[in-house]
Amino acid sequence: MSLFIRQLPLWIGLRYLAAKRRNHFISFISASSMVGMTLGVAVLILVLSVMNGFDRELRERILGMVPHGVLYERGGIQDWQGLASLAEQFPGVAAAAPLTKLQGMLGQGGRVQGVMVTGIDPQAEARVSILPSHIKDGRLEDLQAGEFNVLLGDLLARQLNVMVGDKITLMLPEATLSPAGVLPRVKRLTVAGIFSVGAELDANLAVIHLQDAAKLARLNGEAQALRIRFHDLFQAPQGIWRMVNQLDGQYSGSDWTRTHGNLFQAIRMEKTMIGLLLLIIVAVAAFNIISTLVMAVTDKQADIAILRTMGAKPRTIMGIFMVQGLAIGLVGVVLGTVLGILAALSISDLVAWLEQLFGFQILNADVYFISYLPSQLLWSDVAVVTGASLMLSFLATLYPSWRASRVQPAEALRYE
Repeated sequence: MSLFIRQLPLWIGLRYLAAKRRNHFISFISASSMVGMTLGVAVLILVLSVMNGFDRELRERILGMVPHGVLYERGGIQDWQGLASLAEQFPGVAAAAPLTKLQGMLGQGGRVQGVMVTGIDPQAEARVSILPSHIKDGRLEDLQAGEFNVLLGDLLARQLNVMVGDKITLMLPEATLSPAGVLPRVKRLTVAGIFSVGAELDANLAVIHLQDAAKLARLNGEAQALRIRFHDLFQAPQGIWRMVNQLDGQYSGSDWTRTHGNLFQAIRMEKTMIGLLLLIIVAVAAFNIISTLVMAVTDKQADIAILRTMGAKPRTIMGIFMVQGLAIGLVGVVLGTVLGILAALSISDLVAWLEQLFGFQILNADVYFISYLPSQLLWSDVAVVTGASLMLSFLATLYPSWRASRVQPAEALRYE
């Protein structure tokens, strides 16, 4: 008997939820709050997953091509292999490779495009970059010293309308004297391959051999700098600073937070702010639960009075309506979680299918740092969203349930 008494709020609360009401408006508000909770939770999980996708693509694609850290030696690096061996002994360092950068313009057939020309060592590049695994035409080994071959990003090759084997002209912003006057430095390059990482680098990056870059830059040493890859990219600022202070020589350093840190922080901040804004949708649905329970308490005052006269305690009455409100919130949260997970897992393929069907592109690589809509579902986000939604649902039941427990039997039954 005591077990039945303890379970009485559960059974009555669920019965009130499933029973047909004389007042259909209460049923409508109840259904709308459940639908609102479902949509709010689903959209929140989906948007957070998309923001996680942007965060992942920034780390894997952009920071897979952009150095985690760069170590510069005054006058150029004379022995990059020896310096790389020293750098790799520092804690947290995964690998090191030489790097030389030049800014210039590539031209072909009357088309001109500004580019960042990067000199690399083909054998060492695979240890610090994702470039070797994203070459769609040609090979990284085709970059041979002295041949002045070049790898172009996919969008850059399309803008210049060139293919593998074509000749292009590199113009460097450094004047040379000639009988005809002051002319920019010009060098003919051969397109040896095309790469695609699905990011903005496809439109402004060209890669040549390290020795060719040293000749074009007129370096005294073998390389301009040493590229450092860390096991944890967030250790790059401290790691580079430690190298600069502890290595013998005149060194300076830089890291990815100075070049792409603002973009990374913007994505993190946007995820937080959008999550908080979308949580308002869940709060509105929770407010609808309050409205539903307030009207249900008014509609069931006679039943409450009868239960009180039969010996039901105020906490039992309060438990009945808390069960009813939590059931509405629980159903909405469960349905929203399922829909949100399914949407987060399929949104990338769905958007790609819509782009192909209607012939448009949502994310243009010329504007955004990637050219497709990414998504990464994190179960920690799902747990936070569902937990916060259930907490809001629970808080929404407190006031109406407390009002129900304060109903006086004599006042409620006066006009019955």
